Formats: sequence, C-alpha cells, structure tokens
Amino acid sequence: MSAPKKINPRLKPNNDTGFGNNASNYGGRFINRDGSFNLRREGISFIDRISFFQKMQTLPSWKFGLFVVMVFFIMNVLFSTAYLIAGMDELQGIYAKTNWGRIKEIFYFSCQTFTTVGYGRINPTDDPTNIIASLEALVGFLSFAVVTGLIYGRFSKPRPYLAFSDQALVAPYKGGTALMFRFATYKDHHTLTNVDIKVNIALRVEENGEASYQFYDLVLERSHIDNFPMNWTVVHPIDENSPIYGFSCDDVTNADAELYVLVVGFDEVYSSPVLQRTSYTYHEMKFGEKFVPMYRESEDGKTTILEMHKLNETRPVPLPVPENQN
Repeated sequence: MSAPKKINPRLKPNNDTGFGNNASNYGGRFINRDGSFNLRREGISFIDRISFFQKMQTLPSWKFGLFVVMVFFIMNVLFSTAYLIAGMDELQGIYAKTNWGRIKEIFYFSCQTFTTVGYGRINPTDDPTNIIASLEALVGFLSFAVVTGLIYGRFSKPRPYLAFSDQALVAPYKGGTALMFRFATYKDHHTLTNVDIKVNIALRVEENGEASYQFYDLVLERSHIDNFPMNWTVVHPIDENSPIYGFSCDDVTNADAELYVLVVGFDEVYSSPVLQRTSYTYHEMKFGEKFVPMYRESEDGKTTILEMHKLNETRPVPLPVPENQN
C-alpha cells in the first residue's frame, strides 16, 4: 500500500470516537453496513459473552421463527423420549398398532401437553408418566411466556427504519466537490422529527514513520433537520477545512478511508428516540458520480411520490479540475 496523503496539520483529530488508532491491530472496517460493530471478543466464556435476550431481539424474523419452531420440536422429541423410556403401556388411549404409529401418537400427545391443549384421548396412567406430563406442562407454560415476551419485545422495539444508499459519492458542489450519501425512511407513518446526524472519517496516516488511524469530524452542509418525511442527501463540502481536501480516488484508497455515520431522531409512533449507525469504506466511495432525484409529483399534482427504488441510482458527472495546491 502506498504512503497515505498528508492531511492538513491544522485539522484537529477527534479522539472521542471510541476506536483505537493502532493501524496494525485492526482488521477490516470499524462499523458494518447494518450498524453493528465489526468486533469479536475472545478470552471470555461464551456464556458470559452472549446475551440471549439481545440475540433474540436482533435475529432476522425468519431466523427467529425457525428458532422457535426448532426449540418446540426438540423439546417435544425429548419429552416423547422420556415417555418411551417410562413405557408405552403407561399411556392410555393409544390406537396405533405399529411401533412407529405409537411413537407418532406419543409425539403428538407430547405436543398437546406442552401447549396445555390436552385433547384427552391419551392420558398417563402411572406416577412416572404423570410426573413427566406435569413437568412438560410447566415447561411448556413457561416457554410460551418467554416466547410471548420476546415477540412483544421485537414488535415494540423502537427502530429507525432507515435505508442508506449503497455508496458515498464525490460529486461537483458549488464550484468544488463534496462527499455525499443519502438515506430515507421506508416505513409509512414512521416519520422522524428533530433528526441529527454526525459523520466521522477514519484515515490511515503516517506519524514518525509509523502508520496509525486518525479520526476527523466532517463539517456538513446541514447536520440537523426538524422533520424527515422524505430523503436526505448528506453533503460534506471538500474545501480547505476538509481532511480529504485534494484527495483523489487512489489517495482515499491508500488512506484506508472509512466514513462512520450516526443518525439520531425522535419517532412519533414509538414516542421514543431512535438511532442508526452505518459506514462507508473506500470500496464504497465513488468519484465522479451524482445522485438522481428520487421524488416526483404525482400525476394529479396533489401528492409527492418518494421513489425508494432510486435510492442508489446515480449518473456520471465530470469533476472540476483541482487547482494546484501547496
């Protein structure tokens, strides 16, 4: 990797980002696109490290549903095995004649007991099977209470519902250039108010012959809006006060640049503050591109249409020729 481009020494780094600056100790990006930190902890047990509630709250819906079904199936297989060990003859009302048929009926009986449905055709007749059935009913009752709490937590958890553009662009801006990206809310009625955004950039720099990361706050054209019903193109003018002033695409690559974005707003539906993080690495920064408008007037002229499918749509534009810099 080539030596990083020199940064204006008058700019003061931001040392309060929470990230270290040792370039040799970092692997990959600081922040994943989904806002999670690109970090794995070692030296502590899995039990101490994992948070079951947080994991269940952040799993994708299909994985959460699959997890619930698998737990339900596994628990009933275990209890069915316990009934088989106690003895098939201790369960009254089984009609099947084959062993496989009897095993299936015991499994279905277990499911009915676990869910406290209890149709009544099959019932235990001795102490071991009664104890197993009683324990299963208790476990099932507690399990459904836990699942109900998790489902409620997933539905009620405040979320910003923000969609960010896949790339950040360097495009012409007021006679110069600017670094920009955009995002929008994609849920109806989840309009944010009192929205603030903060953008930092991490750059690999040379200090006394050693590479390290420095973090700089980017001055934005606008960092606050009162209402956010549409899309917002965030613009950082690349002027003398920018840490990437005079940077080319190769310079951004050599500096291992990464944008860190933090958006905070108030959601009226949840009546609660919400936040979203994301990042853009140098791989996701394009020079000489500009976003196309993503909203238009409706045919009857009475409504504004926000075209979410155009969030990532760009067109090439020539960049102004940079002036000679000292």
